[in-house]
Amino acid sequence: MECGNCILDQPFNSVVTMKKLFAALLFCLAGAVGFAAPTQPNILFILCDDLGAHDVGCFGSTYHETPNVDRLATRGVKFTQAYAASPLCSPTRSSILAGVYPARSGITAPVCHVPQVQLVKKLAAGNPNTRALNADSLTRLKSDYFTLAETLRTAGYATAHFGKWHLGHNLTPEDHYEPRDQGFDSDFPHAPTAAGPGGGYLAPWKFIKDPNITGKPGEHIEDRMSDEAAKYIRAHKDKPFFVNYWAYSVHSPWNARKDYIEYFKPKADPKNPQHNPLYAAMVRSLDDGVGHLLKAIDDAGVADNTIIVFFSDNGGWSYPPKTTDPEGFADMPATSNLPQRSGKASLYEGGTREPCIIVWPGKAKPGTVNDALFHSTDFYPTLLTMCGLKPRADVKLDGLDQTGTLLGQPSPRDRVFCHFPHGSPNQAQSIPGFLPGTYVRKGDWKLIRFYADNEDGSDRFELYDLKHDEGESKNLATDKPELVRELNELINGFLKDTEAVVPVRNPSYVKVAFAQPGEKSAPKGKGKGADDEFPGLQGWKARSCTATAKDGIVTVTGKGEAPFLGVGAGLNGPAELKLRARSQGGGAGKIEWLSAPAAQADAKSVPYTLTGGGWQEISVKIPAEGPLGILRVYVPAQQQPVELEWIELKSGDKTKRWKF
Repeated sequence: MECGNCILDQPFNSVVTMKKLFAALLFCLAGAVGFAAPTQPNILFILCDDLGAHDVGCFGSTYHETPNVDRLATRGVKFTQAYAASPLCSPTRSSILAGVYPARSGITAPVCHVPQVQLVKKLAAGNPNTRALNADSLTRLKSDYFTLAETLRTAGYATAHFGKWHLGHNLTPEDHYEPRDQGFDSDFPHAPTAAGPGGGYLAPWKFIKDPNITGKPGEHIEDRMSDEAAKYIRAHKDKPFFVNYWAYSVHSPWNARKDYIEYFKPKADPKNPQHNPLYAAMVRSLDDGVGHLLKAIDDAGVADNTIIVFFSDNGGWSYPPKTTDPEGFADMPATSNLPQRSGKASLYEGGTREPCIIVWPGKAKPGTVNDALFHSTDFYPTLLTMCGLKPRADVKLDGLDQTGTLLGQPSPRDRVFCHFPHGSPNQAQSIPGFLPGTYVRKGDWKLIRFYADNEDGSDRFELYDLKHDEGESKNLATDKPELVRELNELINGFLKDTEAVVPVRNPSYVKVAFAQPGEKSAPKGKGKGADDEFPGLQGWKARSCTATAKDGIVTVTGKGEAPFLGVGAGLNGPAELKLRARSQGGGAGKIEWLSAPAAQADAKSVPYTLTGGGWQEISVKIPAEGPLGILRVYVPAQQQPVELEWIELKSGDKTKRWKF
């Protein structure tokens, strides 16, 4: 019996678990005896990146144009209260493939692109400036999870992954974290380390490392990916297939086809919460990709036997997009999730409420709307039942089978949970709800527990009646203490069952008293001193960015192409600069110095890289001779905010240290 790329033909490795061996045997058997009947339905799973709850026409957008997604909604069931497992991407992605809560898998932050392999649930190390100790998220989806793709492949399905992965990549031959290791026969464009399409959506694509994958200048990545997926669908029309199309859109970087931007400019109405032409153009390209996929399904003649899912991994980016476009797009929010509050990275509704459409030909009534609770963990058991399959007996799933709901029956789900043990009061200033916490929604009531967020270090609660207050504007926790206790017990049970890493009060936390304007040694001279203009920055000035100091942390948010903090060095080179920083997005930065303020043409610099994720110390050697003059710390542009705890400059036996 021939078994292409079979695991049995590969050298045995202890990392390859028994579940992989079992899957391979069943896969070979299916091919030999025709395990899958020809009538088994195909699956096309379209997962968007950062698409908000109301970013498409059929979910309420009156500015974005999405004719293909809208057409998809007429074919299936539109869920109005569907939830992602997390307000950030990797945790939700893991919940779809493994069918378990992120609290159980340990993937609670989007750090699966970092090189470090971290597979142990634990609290992260804190510092005196953090109020709560956050979780140290796993950086890989463990290979011992028997994924949805593996289950389908053992049943004879052809399986293919297209697009963003962000669940881990392989650094050694012993690693098994990429799509082909987790149940997919093929993977395009095989860029598992990309947190986003670095360099932009338009070709040439810098994030794709395969030299054989190139595009015509200006070609959009969704056009290319959907074309490749269309080829796959046509090639496998006579065999059940699972096409996992995980779009890069509409995550940053903030760029789009110029003709689409120009098209949306005159249509923008400032009175409409959604009025960003750049973002509208990005949504349009996403919709183009959906159109290519639907056409492929129709042309292949398999539309009547193909289940289609449309979903998003977290809420929309309802904040300014930090673009360098000169036309003012950086001054307007990328999108709006109203009436839901906040957006991506938030525990409020805007962070996890998603657009969801499920097409089940011949079963679910087309064009229907369902307000039942649906959760991203539910896809695993629901899709298997729709295909006449069952999970393997030893697979533990948190998701519920929602096939009855699709057929108009009562939903088996009356509650949803979200555990997000990340964030800080400083981050919550720009993104409301970006705090370490857990929420439960039961019926129309939602309780959020924010860890160690009271002044005394105790947990803080917010309670909302979503039926009458969808925007979470009135906290009823004080008015309904009994309901808070009841729902909090549900949270306690959830945390215990999933063995979640729970943030706790930082025992070494020290609230830092910041210098008020004029209290520190601000530079003398005419006009305002640096501390007056930038309180708490201890003499540093922010350029092409905003910089705010709170609780011992400076948060730098880029507003232009080259955001930086600058200060008079007052030392001679050579020198060494160290800083402690973190950013979920990470990216490239540089340390620059000028011998004098007017010597911009003579500026010299040394690059550095900030890895996305937790706190890290950066050390840069400055090979300068003579006075350093002006010192500039450039932070990664067009990424998520960068936090700085301290900066240190050392030259010979002299050291300057700025502890914020």
